[in-house]
Parts: sequence; C-alpha cells; structure tokens
Amino acid sequence: MSRVGKNPVVVPSGVTITLTEEQISAKGKLGELRLPLTSDVTVSQDDNQITVKPANDTKRARALWGTTRANIANLVTGVSDGFTKKLEITGVGYRAQVQGNKLVLQLGFSHDVEMEIPAGLNVVAEKPTLIAISGADKQLVGQFAANARGWRGPEPYKGKGVRYEGEYILRKEGKKK
Repeated sequence: MSRVGKNPVVVPSGVTITLTEEQISAKGKLGELRLPLTSDVTVSQDDNQITVKPANDTKRARALWGTTRANIANLVTGVSDGFTKKLEITGVGYRAQVQGNKLVLQLGFSHDVEMEIPAGLNVVAEKPTLIAISGADKQLVGQFAANARGWRGPEPYKGKGVRYEGEYILRKEGKKK
C-alpha cells in the first residue's frame, strides 16, 4: 500500500480546484496550473481535501497512485506558496546577472552564457554570486536550476562552479610530491 498516496491533499483557502475526468487544475494567487490524469487512478474532492485512489489492482495503478498524489500536492503548493531554488556561484571571476529576459552567467568560458528565462519563472540575482529562481511550477523551477548548474557544475578539488544553496561538495585532496 502506498504510504504517500493514502494521505489526502489539503487545499488551503484561496486555491480553487477544478476536477474533470482527464485533468485537474488549480488556481491561486501565483497563477494556474494543470495536471493531466490517467485512467489508472481516481481523484475525488471533498470540501478542502483531495483524495487519490488506484482504479484497479494493477502494478501500474499502484505505481501511479503515490505519484499522482505527490504531483497534485505540488500543484496546490505551487499556486499558493510557490517554489524557490537558490544557486551559489563559487570561483574567481564567476558571476551572474539578469538582463531583461535573460540570465547571463560568466563562468570562465571565453564567452558569456545566456539563458532565456521561461514564462512563469522569476529569476533574481540577489548578489553577483547568488541566484534565486522562483515560480509556481516545481518541475520548471527545478529544470531551469539544473540547466544553469549544468553549465559548470562544482568540481571536487577547489569547489569552483555553480551549486545549489546548502549542497555539500565532497572535496578531494590534490597532487602530492
């Protein structure tokens, strides 16, 4: 039995849920998000709670039970509170800035890395070495942060590169004589 799936999702005040057979949509102060539903799970809404149950006893239905519940919880949290990821940049001359609709990263390459900021995301360079990415869609926030980190991930010898805030980098010892 799914430990995640059996817990109901509590809908806070200020969030309206629209439930149809093929999708669920949540609307709140930070926007509107939609999630397509499969026929393997049944979703029901009672007052301010959403419950998810498997439609049948197949392995796929049991697997999608907890996943669907977690995605609906992310939907509700996203439109009410939103999600934020912070990136730290470490290295001499490494910095970031937001220019209009683009995030410009200087990461030691011979050129600047320009990343187009997708609609629905808010990117702020709080310091030249700290980026805050926020938005309602958890997947979009995480993917954009992962793409930015992917340009120059942290290296294990000096720790230079782009890393998530609070991420621990296992450091290696350098060459010995």
